[in-house]
Amino acid sequence: MNTLDIILWVAIPYAAIAVFIVGHIWRYRYDKFGWTTRSSQTYESRMLRWGSPMFHLGILMVIAGHVVGLLIPREWLYAIGISEEIYHFGATALGTAAAVLTLAGLAILIYRRRTVGPVFLATTRMDKVMYVFLGVTLALGTLATVIYQVFGSGFHYRETISPWIRSILLFQPQPELMLEVPLLFQLHVLTAFALFALWPFTRLVHVFSAPVGYLFRPYIVYRSRDDQQRGARPNRRGWDPVQAPDPEKLHKL
Repeated sequence: MNTLDIILWVAIPYAAIAVFIVGHIWRYRYDKFGWTTRSSQTYESRMLRWGSPMFHLGILMVIAGHVVGLLIPREWLYAIGISEEIYHFGATALGTAAAVLTLAGLAILIYRRRTVGPVFLATTRMDKVMYVFLGVTLALGTLATVIYQVFGSGFHYRETISPWIRSILLFQPQPELMLEVPLLFQLHVLTAFALFALWPFTRLVHVFSAPVGYLFRPYIVYRSRDDQQRGARPNRRGWDPVQAPDPEKLHKL
C-alpha cells in the first residue's frame, strides 16, 4: 500500500467529511437567508411536476439502500432472517428501479433548467457544478451495479466497501479493503465524497431543513378592530361594519 492509497482511502474521505460538517455549520450561521432551494416553480411547473417527485422518490430509495448495504453489517441482517440471496435480489431489483427513477427525474430537471429561459437564468455556477457531480456519481453507481450485479457474476461490496466505510466512521481506517475494489466502484466512491464536500455550498442544504418549529409554534390570534381603531384607510363603499349584537336584546329573545 503506497502513499496514493492513503490519500485516496483515508485523507480524502476525512477531508470531505470535515468540509461537509464544518461547511454546514458555517452556512447556517452566516447564510441563513441563503439556506433554501431557490424554488423555480413560479417559472415553470409542468416538467417540475414530473421530474421532482421522480427524482426525490428515487434518491430516497437510493439513500435507504446505501444505508442498509454499507452501514448495517450483514450478520445483523442474517439475524433477522434476511439471507444473502434475499438481500442480493432486493438490492439488485430495487436498486436498479431506484437508479432508473432517479436518473430519469434528474434528466427531466436538467433539461428543464437548460431549456426554460427564466429557470436557466436563475441557475448559479454552483448549481451547475452540483448537477455535474450528482449526475456523475449516480451514473457511475448505476453503471457499476448493472455491469457487476445485474449482468456480471456479482461483486461482494459488503466484504470490502461496507467494512471500509464503517472503519472510516469509527476512526479505525482500513484502506487496504479498497485496493481490490473494481475501478467503477472506486470512482463512484470518490465522486460521492467530492459531492459531500460540495454539499454545504449548494442548494442541497435544503435536505436538512424541515418545518419542525411549525408543529410547536403558538396559535395565531386574530382580533377585530373596535369602532375607534379601524386604521387610517377609509371604509370601502358598500361594506358596512358588522356590529356585535346587544347582549340585552339577545336575553329578551
